Amino acid sequence: MGRKLYVGNLSYGVTENDLQTLFAEHGTVDSATVISDRGTGQSKGFGFVEMGSNAEAEAAIAALDGREVGGRAIRVNEAKPRAGSGRGGRW
Repeated sequence: MGRKLYVGNLSYGVTENDLQTLFAEHGTVDSATVISDRGTGQSKGFGFVEMGSNAEAEAAIAALDGREVGGRAIRVNEAKPRAGSGRGGRW
């Protein structure tokens, strides 16, 4: 299990500081990021949190997955590596 967590179904008002505070209850938070639309700056409703250890990441998942934050039940699970675009190179 990795230390980087995906956090989904976030209310658009949730900030990086909110994520930092929420996840700090379960261990050391190395980073917390809310993903925003480049054009509008509005949250896309998900983010990533990197915990200090695998054990802390597991504790955060167990405690926070399905918990209501900002009126929505958030999803917390291990972040998956980003898949390639699948477009391939030029021939």
